[in-house]
Amino acid sequence: MNQMLQDPQAETSQIQPPPVPADPAPSHPRFAKPQRVAFVQACWHRDVVAEARIAFMKEAEARHLTHVDVFEVPGSFEIPLHAQVLAKTRRYTAIVAAGLVVDGGIYRHEFVADTVIKALMDVQLRTEVPVFSAVLTPQQFHETEVHYDFFRKHFAIKGVEVAAACAETLHGLERLRGQVAAGIVG
Repeated sequence: MNQMLQDPQAETSQIQPPPVPADPAPSHPRFAKPQRVAFVQACWHRDVVAEARIAFMKEAEARHLTHVDVFEVPGSFEIPLHAQVLAKTRRYTAIVAAGLVVDGGIYRHEFVADTVIKALMDVQLRTEVPVFSAVLTPQQFHETEVHYDFFRKHFAIKGVEVAAACAETLHGLERLRGQVAAGIVG
């Protein structure tokens, strides 16, 4: 009787699937004209808010927003005036605001947050320069390392999200303004 010799390792090894190539970085559309963005950051809790700026800059570059000027203001309450002055220069095609509004001080955080968001909306409607907000108001914020770590990560996520919203809006406005100029819309 013929017996086939079997490799003992063949029985114990599993067949491995071929390696899956890593997904290439997503391809984002390019702008017809260069875009310049102002990023206005509150200095209150700077180390936390900076995470939004860092993530924004990385995502913005991936989305072909390569001209970003950064401005700092003392707190979130000061962001709208800065945004309005920058929008009126007509130098920027978009403005991004980032800040962390927490309990404390002479104003309640809900008042500050509502005031800032409403004022940013007013700036954008008055100037037709889109204004984006990564001004966050947590219900509970305690000055503990756990909360700082959580909000640093949260601000990094918000930085990516606001960069995506900014780029997508600027692309949409670029298309819309082209259609208006061509008489297709309007």
